[in-house]
Amino acid sequence: MTDILEKSQAKQRLRSLSEALDSGALKQVSRILNGGLSPSDIAHLLESSPPRQRALLWNLVEKDLEGEVLQYLNDDIRAYFLSQLNAQELADIIEDFESDDLADLLQQLPDTVIQEVLDTMDEQDRLRVEEVLSYPEDTAGGLMNTDTITVRPDISIDVVLRYLRRHRNLPPTTDSLIVVSRRDEFIGVLPITRILVSNPAATVREVMDTDIEAIPVTMSDSQVATMFERYDLISAPVVNEENRLLGRITIDDVVDVIREDADHSLMSMAGLDEDEDTFAPVWKTTRRRAVWLGINLITAFTASAVIGLFEATISKVVALAVLMPIVASMGGIAGSQTLTLVIRGMAVGQISATNVGWLLNREFVVGALNGLFWAAVVATAAAIWFQDMMLGAIIAAALVINLLAAAFVGTMLPLTLKKLDIDPALAGSVILTTVTDVVGFMAFLGLATIFYA
Repeated sequence: MTDILEKSQAKQRLRSLSEALDSGALKQVSRILNGGLSPSDIAHLLESSPPRQRALLWNLVEKDLEGEVLQYLNDDIRAYFLSQLNAQELADIIEDFESDDLADLLQQLPDTVIQEVLDTMDEQDRLRVEEVLSYPEDTAGGLMNTDTITVRPDISIDVVLRYLRRHRNLPPTTDSLIVVSRRDEFIGVLPITRILVSNPAATVREVMDTDIEAIPVTMSDSQVATMFERYDLISAPVVNEENRLLGRITIDDVVDVIREDADHSLMSMAGLDEDEDTFAPVWKTTRRRAVWLGINLITAFTASAVIGLFEATISKVVALAVLMPIVASMGGIAGSQTLTLVIRGMAVGQISATNVGWLLNREFVVGALNGLFWAAVVATAAAIWFQDMMLGAIIAAALVINLLAAAFVGTMLPLTLKKLDIDPALAGSVILTTVTDVVGFMAFLGLATIFYA
């Protein structure tokens, strides 16, 4: 009930802020912005505002809030605001950042600026950030936070409790302490809940959990997200090849990965970046979209060239030109269904070399059954429409051929692209559309040429 009330109040403050902006009451805007909204709400407001209004709002955000707001902004907008700051201003803003959040932010800056910012930090913080920066952003090492609390297995629960009380506060999302050897080798975890209910005289070794698997530092972020989802984790330790503890990953970072992957899949289908700014300037948006429009134009010319090969046949049987889009469209939709299913299965780790054969067979059967059913429907409609049984039979055969081709390409294309280190979500739909268009036109017009020649 409290959460619902807080959300309602936040929406009301956002509406009041919009009204104040429209009326030009900047003092009121500043008061609402800095006194009534959370950093995440401010970030959402910035992302939802056109460039000029966004710049005005950012200038009204108080300095001590800027760092928190930056953490919630998407990469595109965050990079713009970061480019407006010098190294000292950045150092002041990021003073309270956790190492993983700071590494994410620094990776958007030029190398010279990164070094300047690192030089302003104390040695301990700098070493922590450099540790995270040494790993790719899309790996467990790039996600991890080096701020951990560790204990030895031979101490008592009472000693652990006294050790915890010496801390002013625990790192955010601390659900377990990490048990390590004297050489910092990972042994297991000690859940906070188990500490509270265990005999104070018991040792950590007696009550700790050794079933938890540590995450290799080189594991991809999507695999990390799958592990968290599968085992309902809140946090997990990260280790190197020698099983030495390097840090931990928490659920808030995994949620960001899941959201980014979802945004990436959705936006990539249209050839867009997942961090695409909804209110980006005209020229920037035009430039980004032009690339994929050009690629699509090339594929369209390819399909048109195939049609051109059968110009003589089309001129004899005009009905072919009317019915061609049906064959291409049905193949494209069927292929997209299979492609989307396979890309999702790959993303959640369900598809491997052991089951891809079964999946391909299943898609072939589905393609054949759908092909036969809809071929009968389209053949009947075409025969009645144009009073030509031969034409109905030709389009029926072409539909079956194209749906079978769509099943094969939709299944195998993302797997092939993945092996070639090409993003299936980005390139798959363009290639699939080209293949189904070309196969559909070739089958339909080729058969027509044979029977009407």
